[in-house]
Amino acid sequence: MITIGPTSTSWRRSSYSGSAGDNCVELAGVAGGVLVRDSKEPDGAGLAFRRGVFAAFAREVRDGRHDL
Repeated sequence: MITIGPTSTSWRRSSYSGSAGDNCVELAGVAGGVLVRDSKEPDGAGLAFRRGVFAAFAREVRDGRHDL
């Protein structure tokens, strides 16, 4: 189960967002998972992933596997 605490969520912006910072995603680690949201719409819909699933996705991206 992924637990989301409204005041305890600390979001981090992608280092690839550029100097303007307007085209990026933000990540937050929470109990049991990782949250992902659009930085332009912080109150909009987001995604929740279990840690293992997100780690596998990040490995694929890091290794250049774009045929997912």
